[in-house]
Amino acid sequence: MRLCDGIWIKLMRAGAMSGCHQRADRSFFLFGYQFPVCARCLGCAVGWCGGFLLYACCGFLPQLAVFGSLIMAADWSVQRFWGVESTNLRRFLTGMLFGAGVSNAAGYIIAGVFLSDISIK
Repeated sequence: MRLCDGIWIKLMRAGAMSGCHQRADRSFFLFGYQFPVCARCLGCAVGWCGGFLLYACCGFLPQLAVFGSLIMAADWSVQRFWGVESTNLRRFLTGMLFGAGVSNAAGYIIAGVFLSDISIK
């Protein structure tokens, strides 16, 4: 077994522990290796990072939180209930918007909890 194979196996186990279904037809591949998470989960992870950065530089963007959640829910619903198959690129992009919106809102909530002057007695 090559070193890359061992690393890939460990990454796939980590992806499975994240709760991702890891379906090959809904995942990207690089050099013949499947990404450890599906396109939507990968987009969510990338979006999470971007959303926290957006919060740090721009503050809370409620429109992003709402739009990101609705657009991913719409993509998932169209696929689930009307049988219109989504593409991996669309899954990635909607996941990224969702992740950015949720983490931007999480940054706002975390800052409110830890940086507020509210004291609990």
